[in-house]
Amino acid sequence: MEKIFVLDTNVLLHDPMALYAFNEHRLVIPMTVLEELDTIKDRKDKDVSREARIAINAIDDALSDASPKQIQEGVEIPDTNAQFKEAAPGTLAIFPDQLISHDNEAPYLDGSTQQANDNRIINVALHLQTHNKDSYVCLVTKDINMRLKAKGSGLEHVEDYRKDRVIDDIDLMSKGYEIVEGDFWDQIESVKSVQEGPVTMHVIDRAVLPDAYPQMFVCDDGDFVGLVRKVSDTSIHMQQLSRDRLMSQRIWGLEPRNLEQAMAFFLIQCEDIDMSVLTGPAGSGKTLIALAYGLHAIMEEKRYDKLIVARSTPPIAEDIGFLPGTEEEKMAPWLAAFDDNLEVLHGADESPFGSIEYIKERANIQFKSLNFMRGRSFNNAYIIIDECQGLTQFQLKSIVTRVGMNSKIIVLGNLAQIDNKYITPLTSGLTYLVEKSKHFQHAGIMHVNGIERSRLAAFAEENL
Repeated sequence: MEKIFVLDTNVLLHDPMALYAFNEHRLVIPMTVLEELDTIKDRKDKDVSREARIAINAIDDALSDASPKQIQEGVEIPDTNAQFKEAAPGTLAIFPDQLISHDNEAPYLDGSTQQANDNRIINVALHLQTHNKDSYVCLVTKDINMRLKAKGSGLEHVEDYRKDRVIDDIDLMSKGYEIVEGDFWDQIESVKSVQEGPVTMHVIDRAVLPDAYPQMFVCDDGDFVGLVRKVSDTSIHMQQLSRDRLMSQRIWGLEPRNLEQAMAFFLIQCEDIDMSVLTGPAGSGKTLIALAYGLHAIMEEKRYDKLIVARSTPPIAEDIGFLPGTEEEKMAPWLAAFDDNLEVLHGADESPFGSIEYIKERANIQFKSLNFMRGRSFNNAYIIIDECQGLTQFQLKSIVTRVGMNSKIIVLGNLAQIDNKYITPLTSGLTYLVEKSKHFQHAGIMHVNGIERSRLAAFAEENL
């Protein structure tokens, strides 16, 4: 059966290269979508305007050599043949939705209401469904209410954009560790120990932990804690760690309060890990751990020259330009959480305020807006990106690719606090980053459980 997909504007803003994601199928973009992209590309919101321009350029690349008739009928999109190379490539067409009227036989939504653009896009899908009865016609939109309207208007197939959905259930997202019931060594039939530098590695059968990936911790009901260092088709190289030594770690005066924090402590200090992704509920200590090691690495180990702090806040792109002062001063309202964590780390000092100002200067702490990180390269830097749960995989990729030589990036986020109406825990860029990077030898992930901020915070996270 022929499949025809009608794209909403928010899909192209979410993934500007979405037109390459529909394989050999027919893709239709209503004229209203192009008009919306044209309006959005000049917005002050640099993130969304940039993505609108990328989407427009991608559409232009696909249609630039086509005639008006070909554009309306469908132009082949290169590199979209699906799983089988003999399959024909997909096609892209622009639909002149201004030609649809209530006189047509298809169901019709009023195009003059406040939601006129949404209605016009739905009308395109309804029109195609009426005139292509043997085809599967589907509207693809990230707007939940628009999906409900389309179904209520008689459209049989409506879907969310799912290309960036790497798991089917958020409970299946990798946590960075696996708990084995009973005693771990009782389940091992054979083991070979090899010396790799100063570390002793235990080589075990891959079948024991079929889902293992590099930098994954393994714990049992007793005292065993191991760290997977290498994974091959047949074997796993595991470093055995001491639970007591993990819990006795100390970074910049900070000690772990639970095993997840202790594993995050260990992971974040590994010199061969270029990116650490820490997820977990509010109050679990993610930001405090990241900041404590950043200060230690710069002030004590002299590994980096500067500490860069950035945070994702949806209205920031529009608001920051109207605030007075330098970039750091403009960012202060959104990055107050880092000042709070500096107070935690230095609250017991004789002069806490003086200590914090001294640390900010000596550690060369720089507060950045994500919008101003585009196109830059950060070398010899320790980078913390907070509140990443509301970013798309495209936005997170553009940030991670800024990391230069001798730099480490720490990505933080809480999937229970997403404030982007088009993103869910399953489609968050943070979820995508965790699942796509877990097999990378130089990346580590950890879900920091347990809320240590206060008993009230723990109650609110679990019950409100």
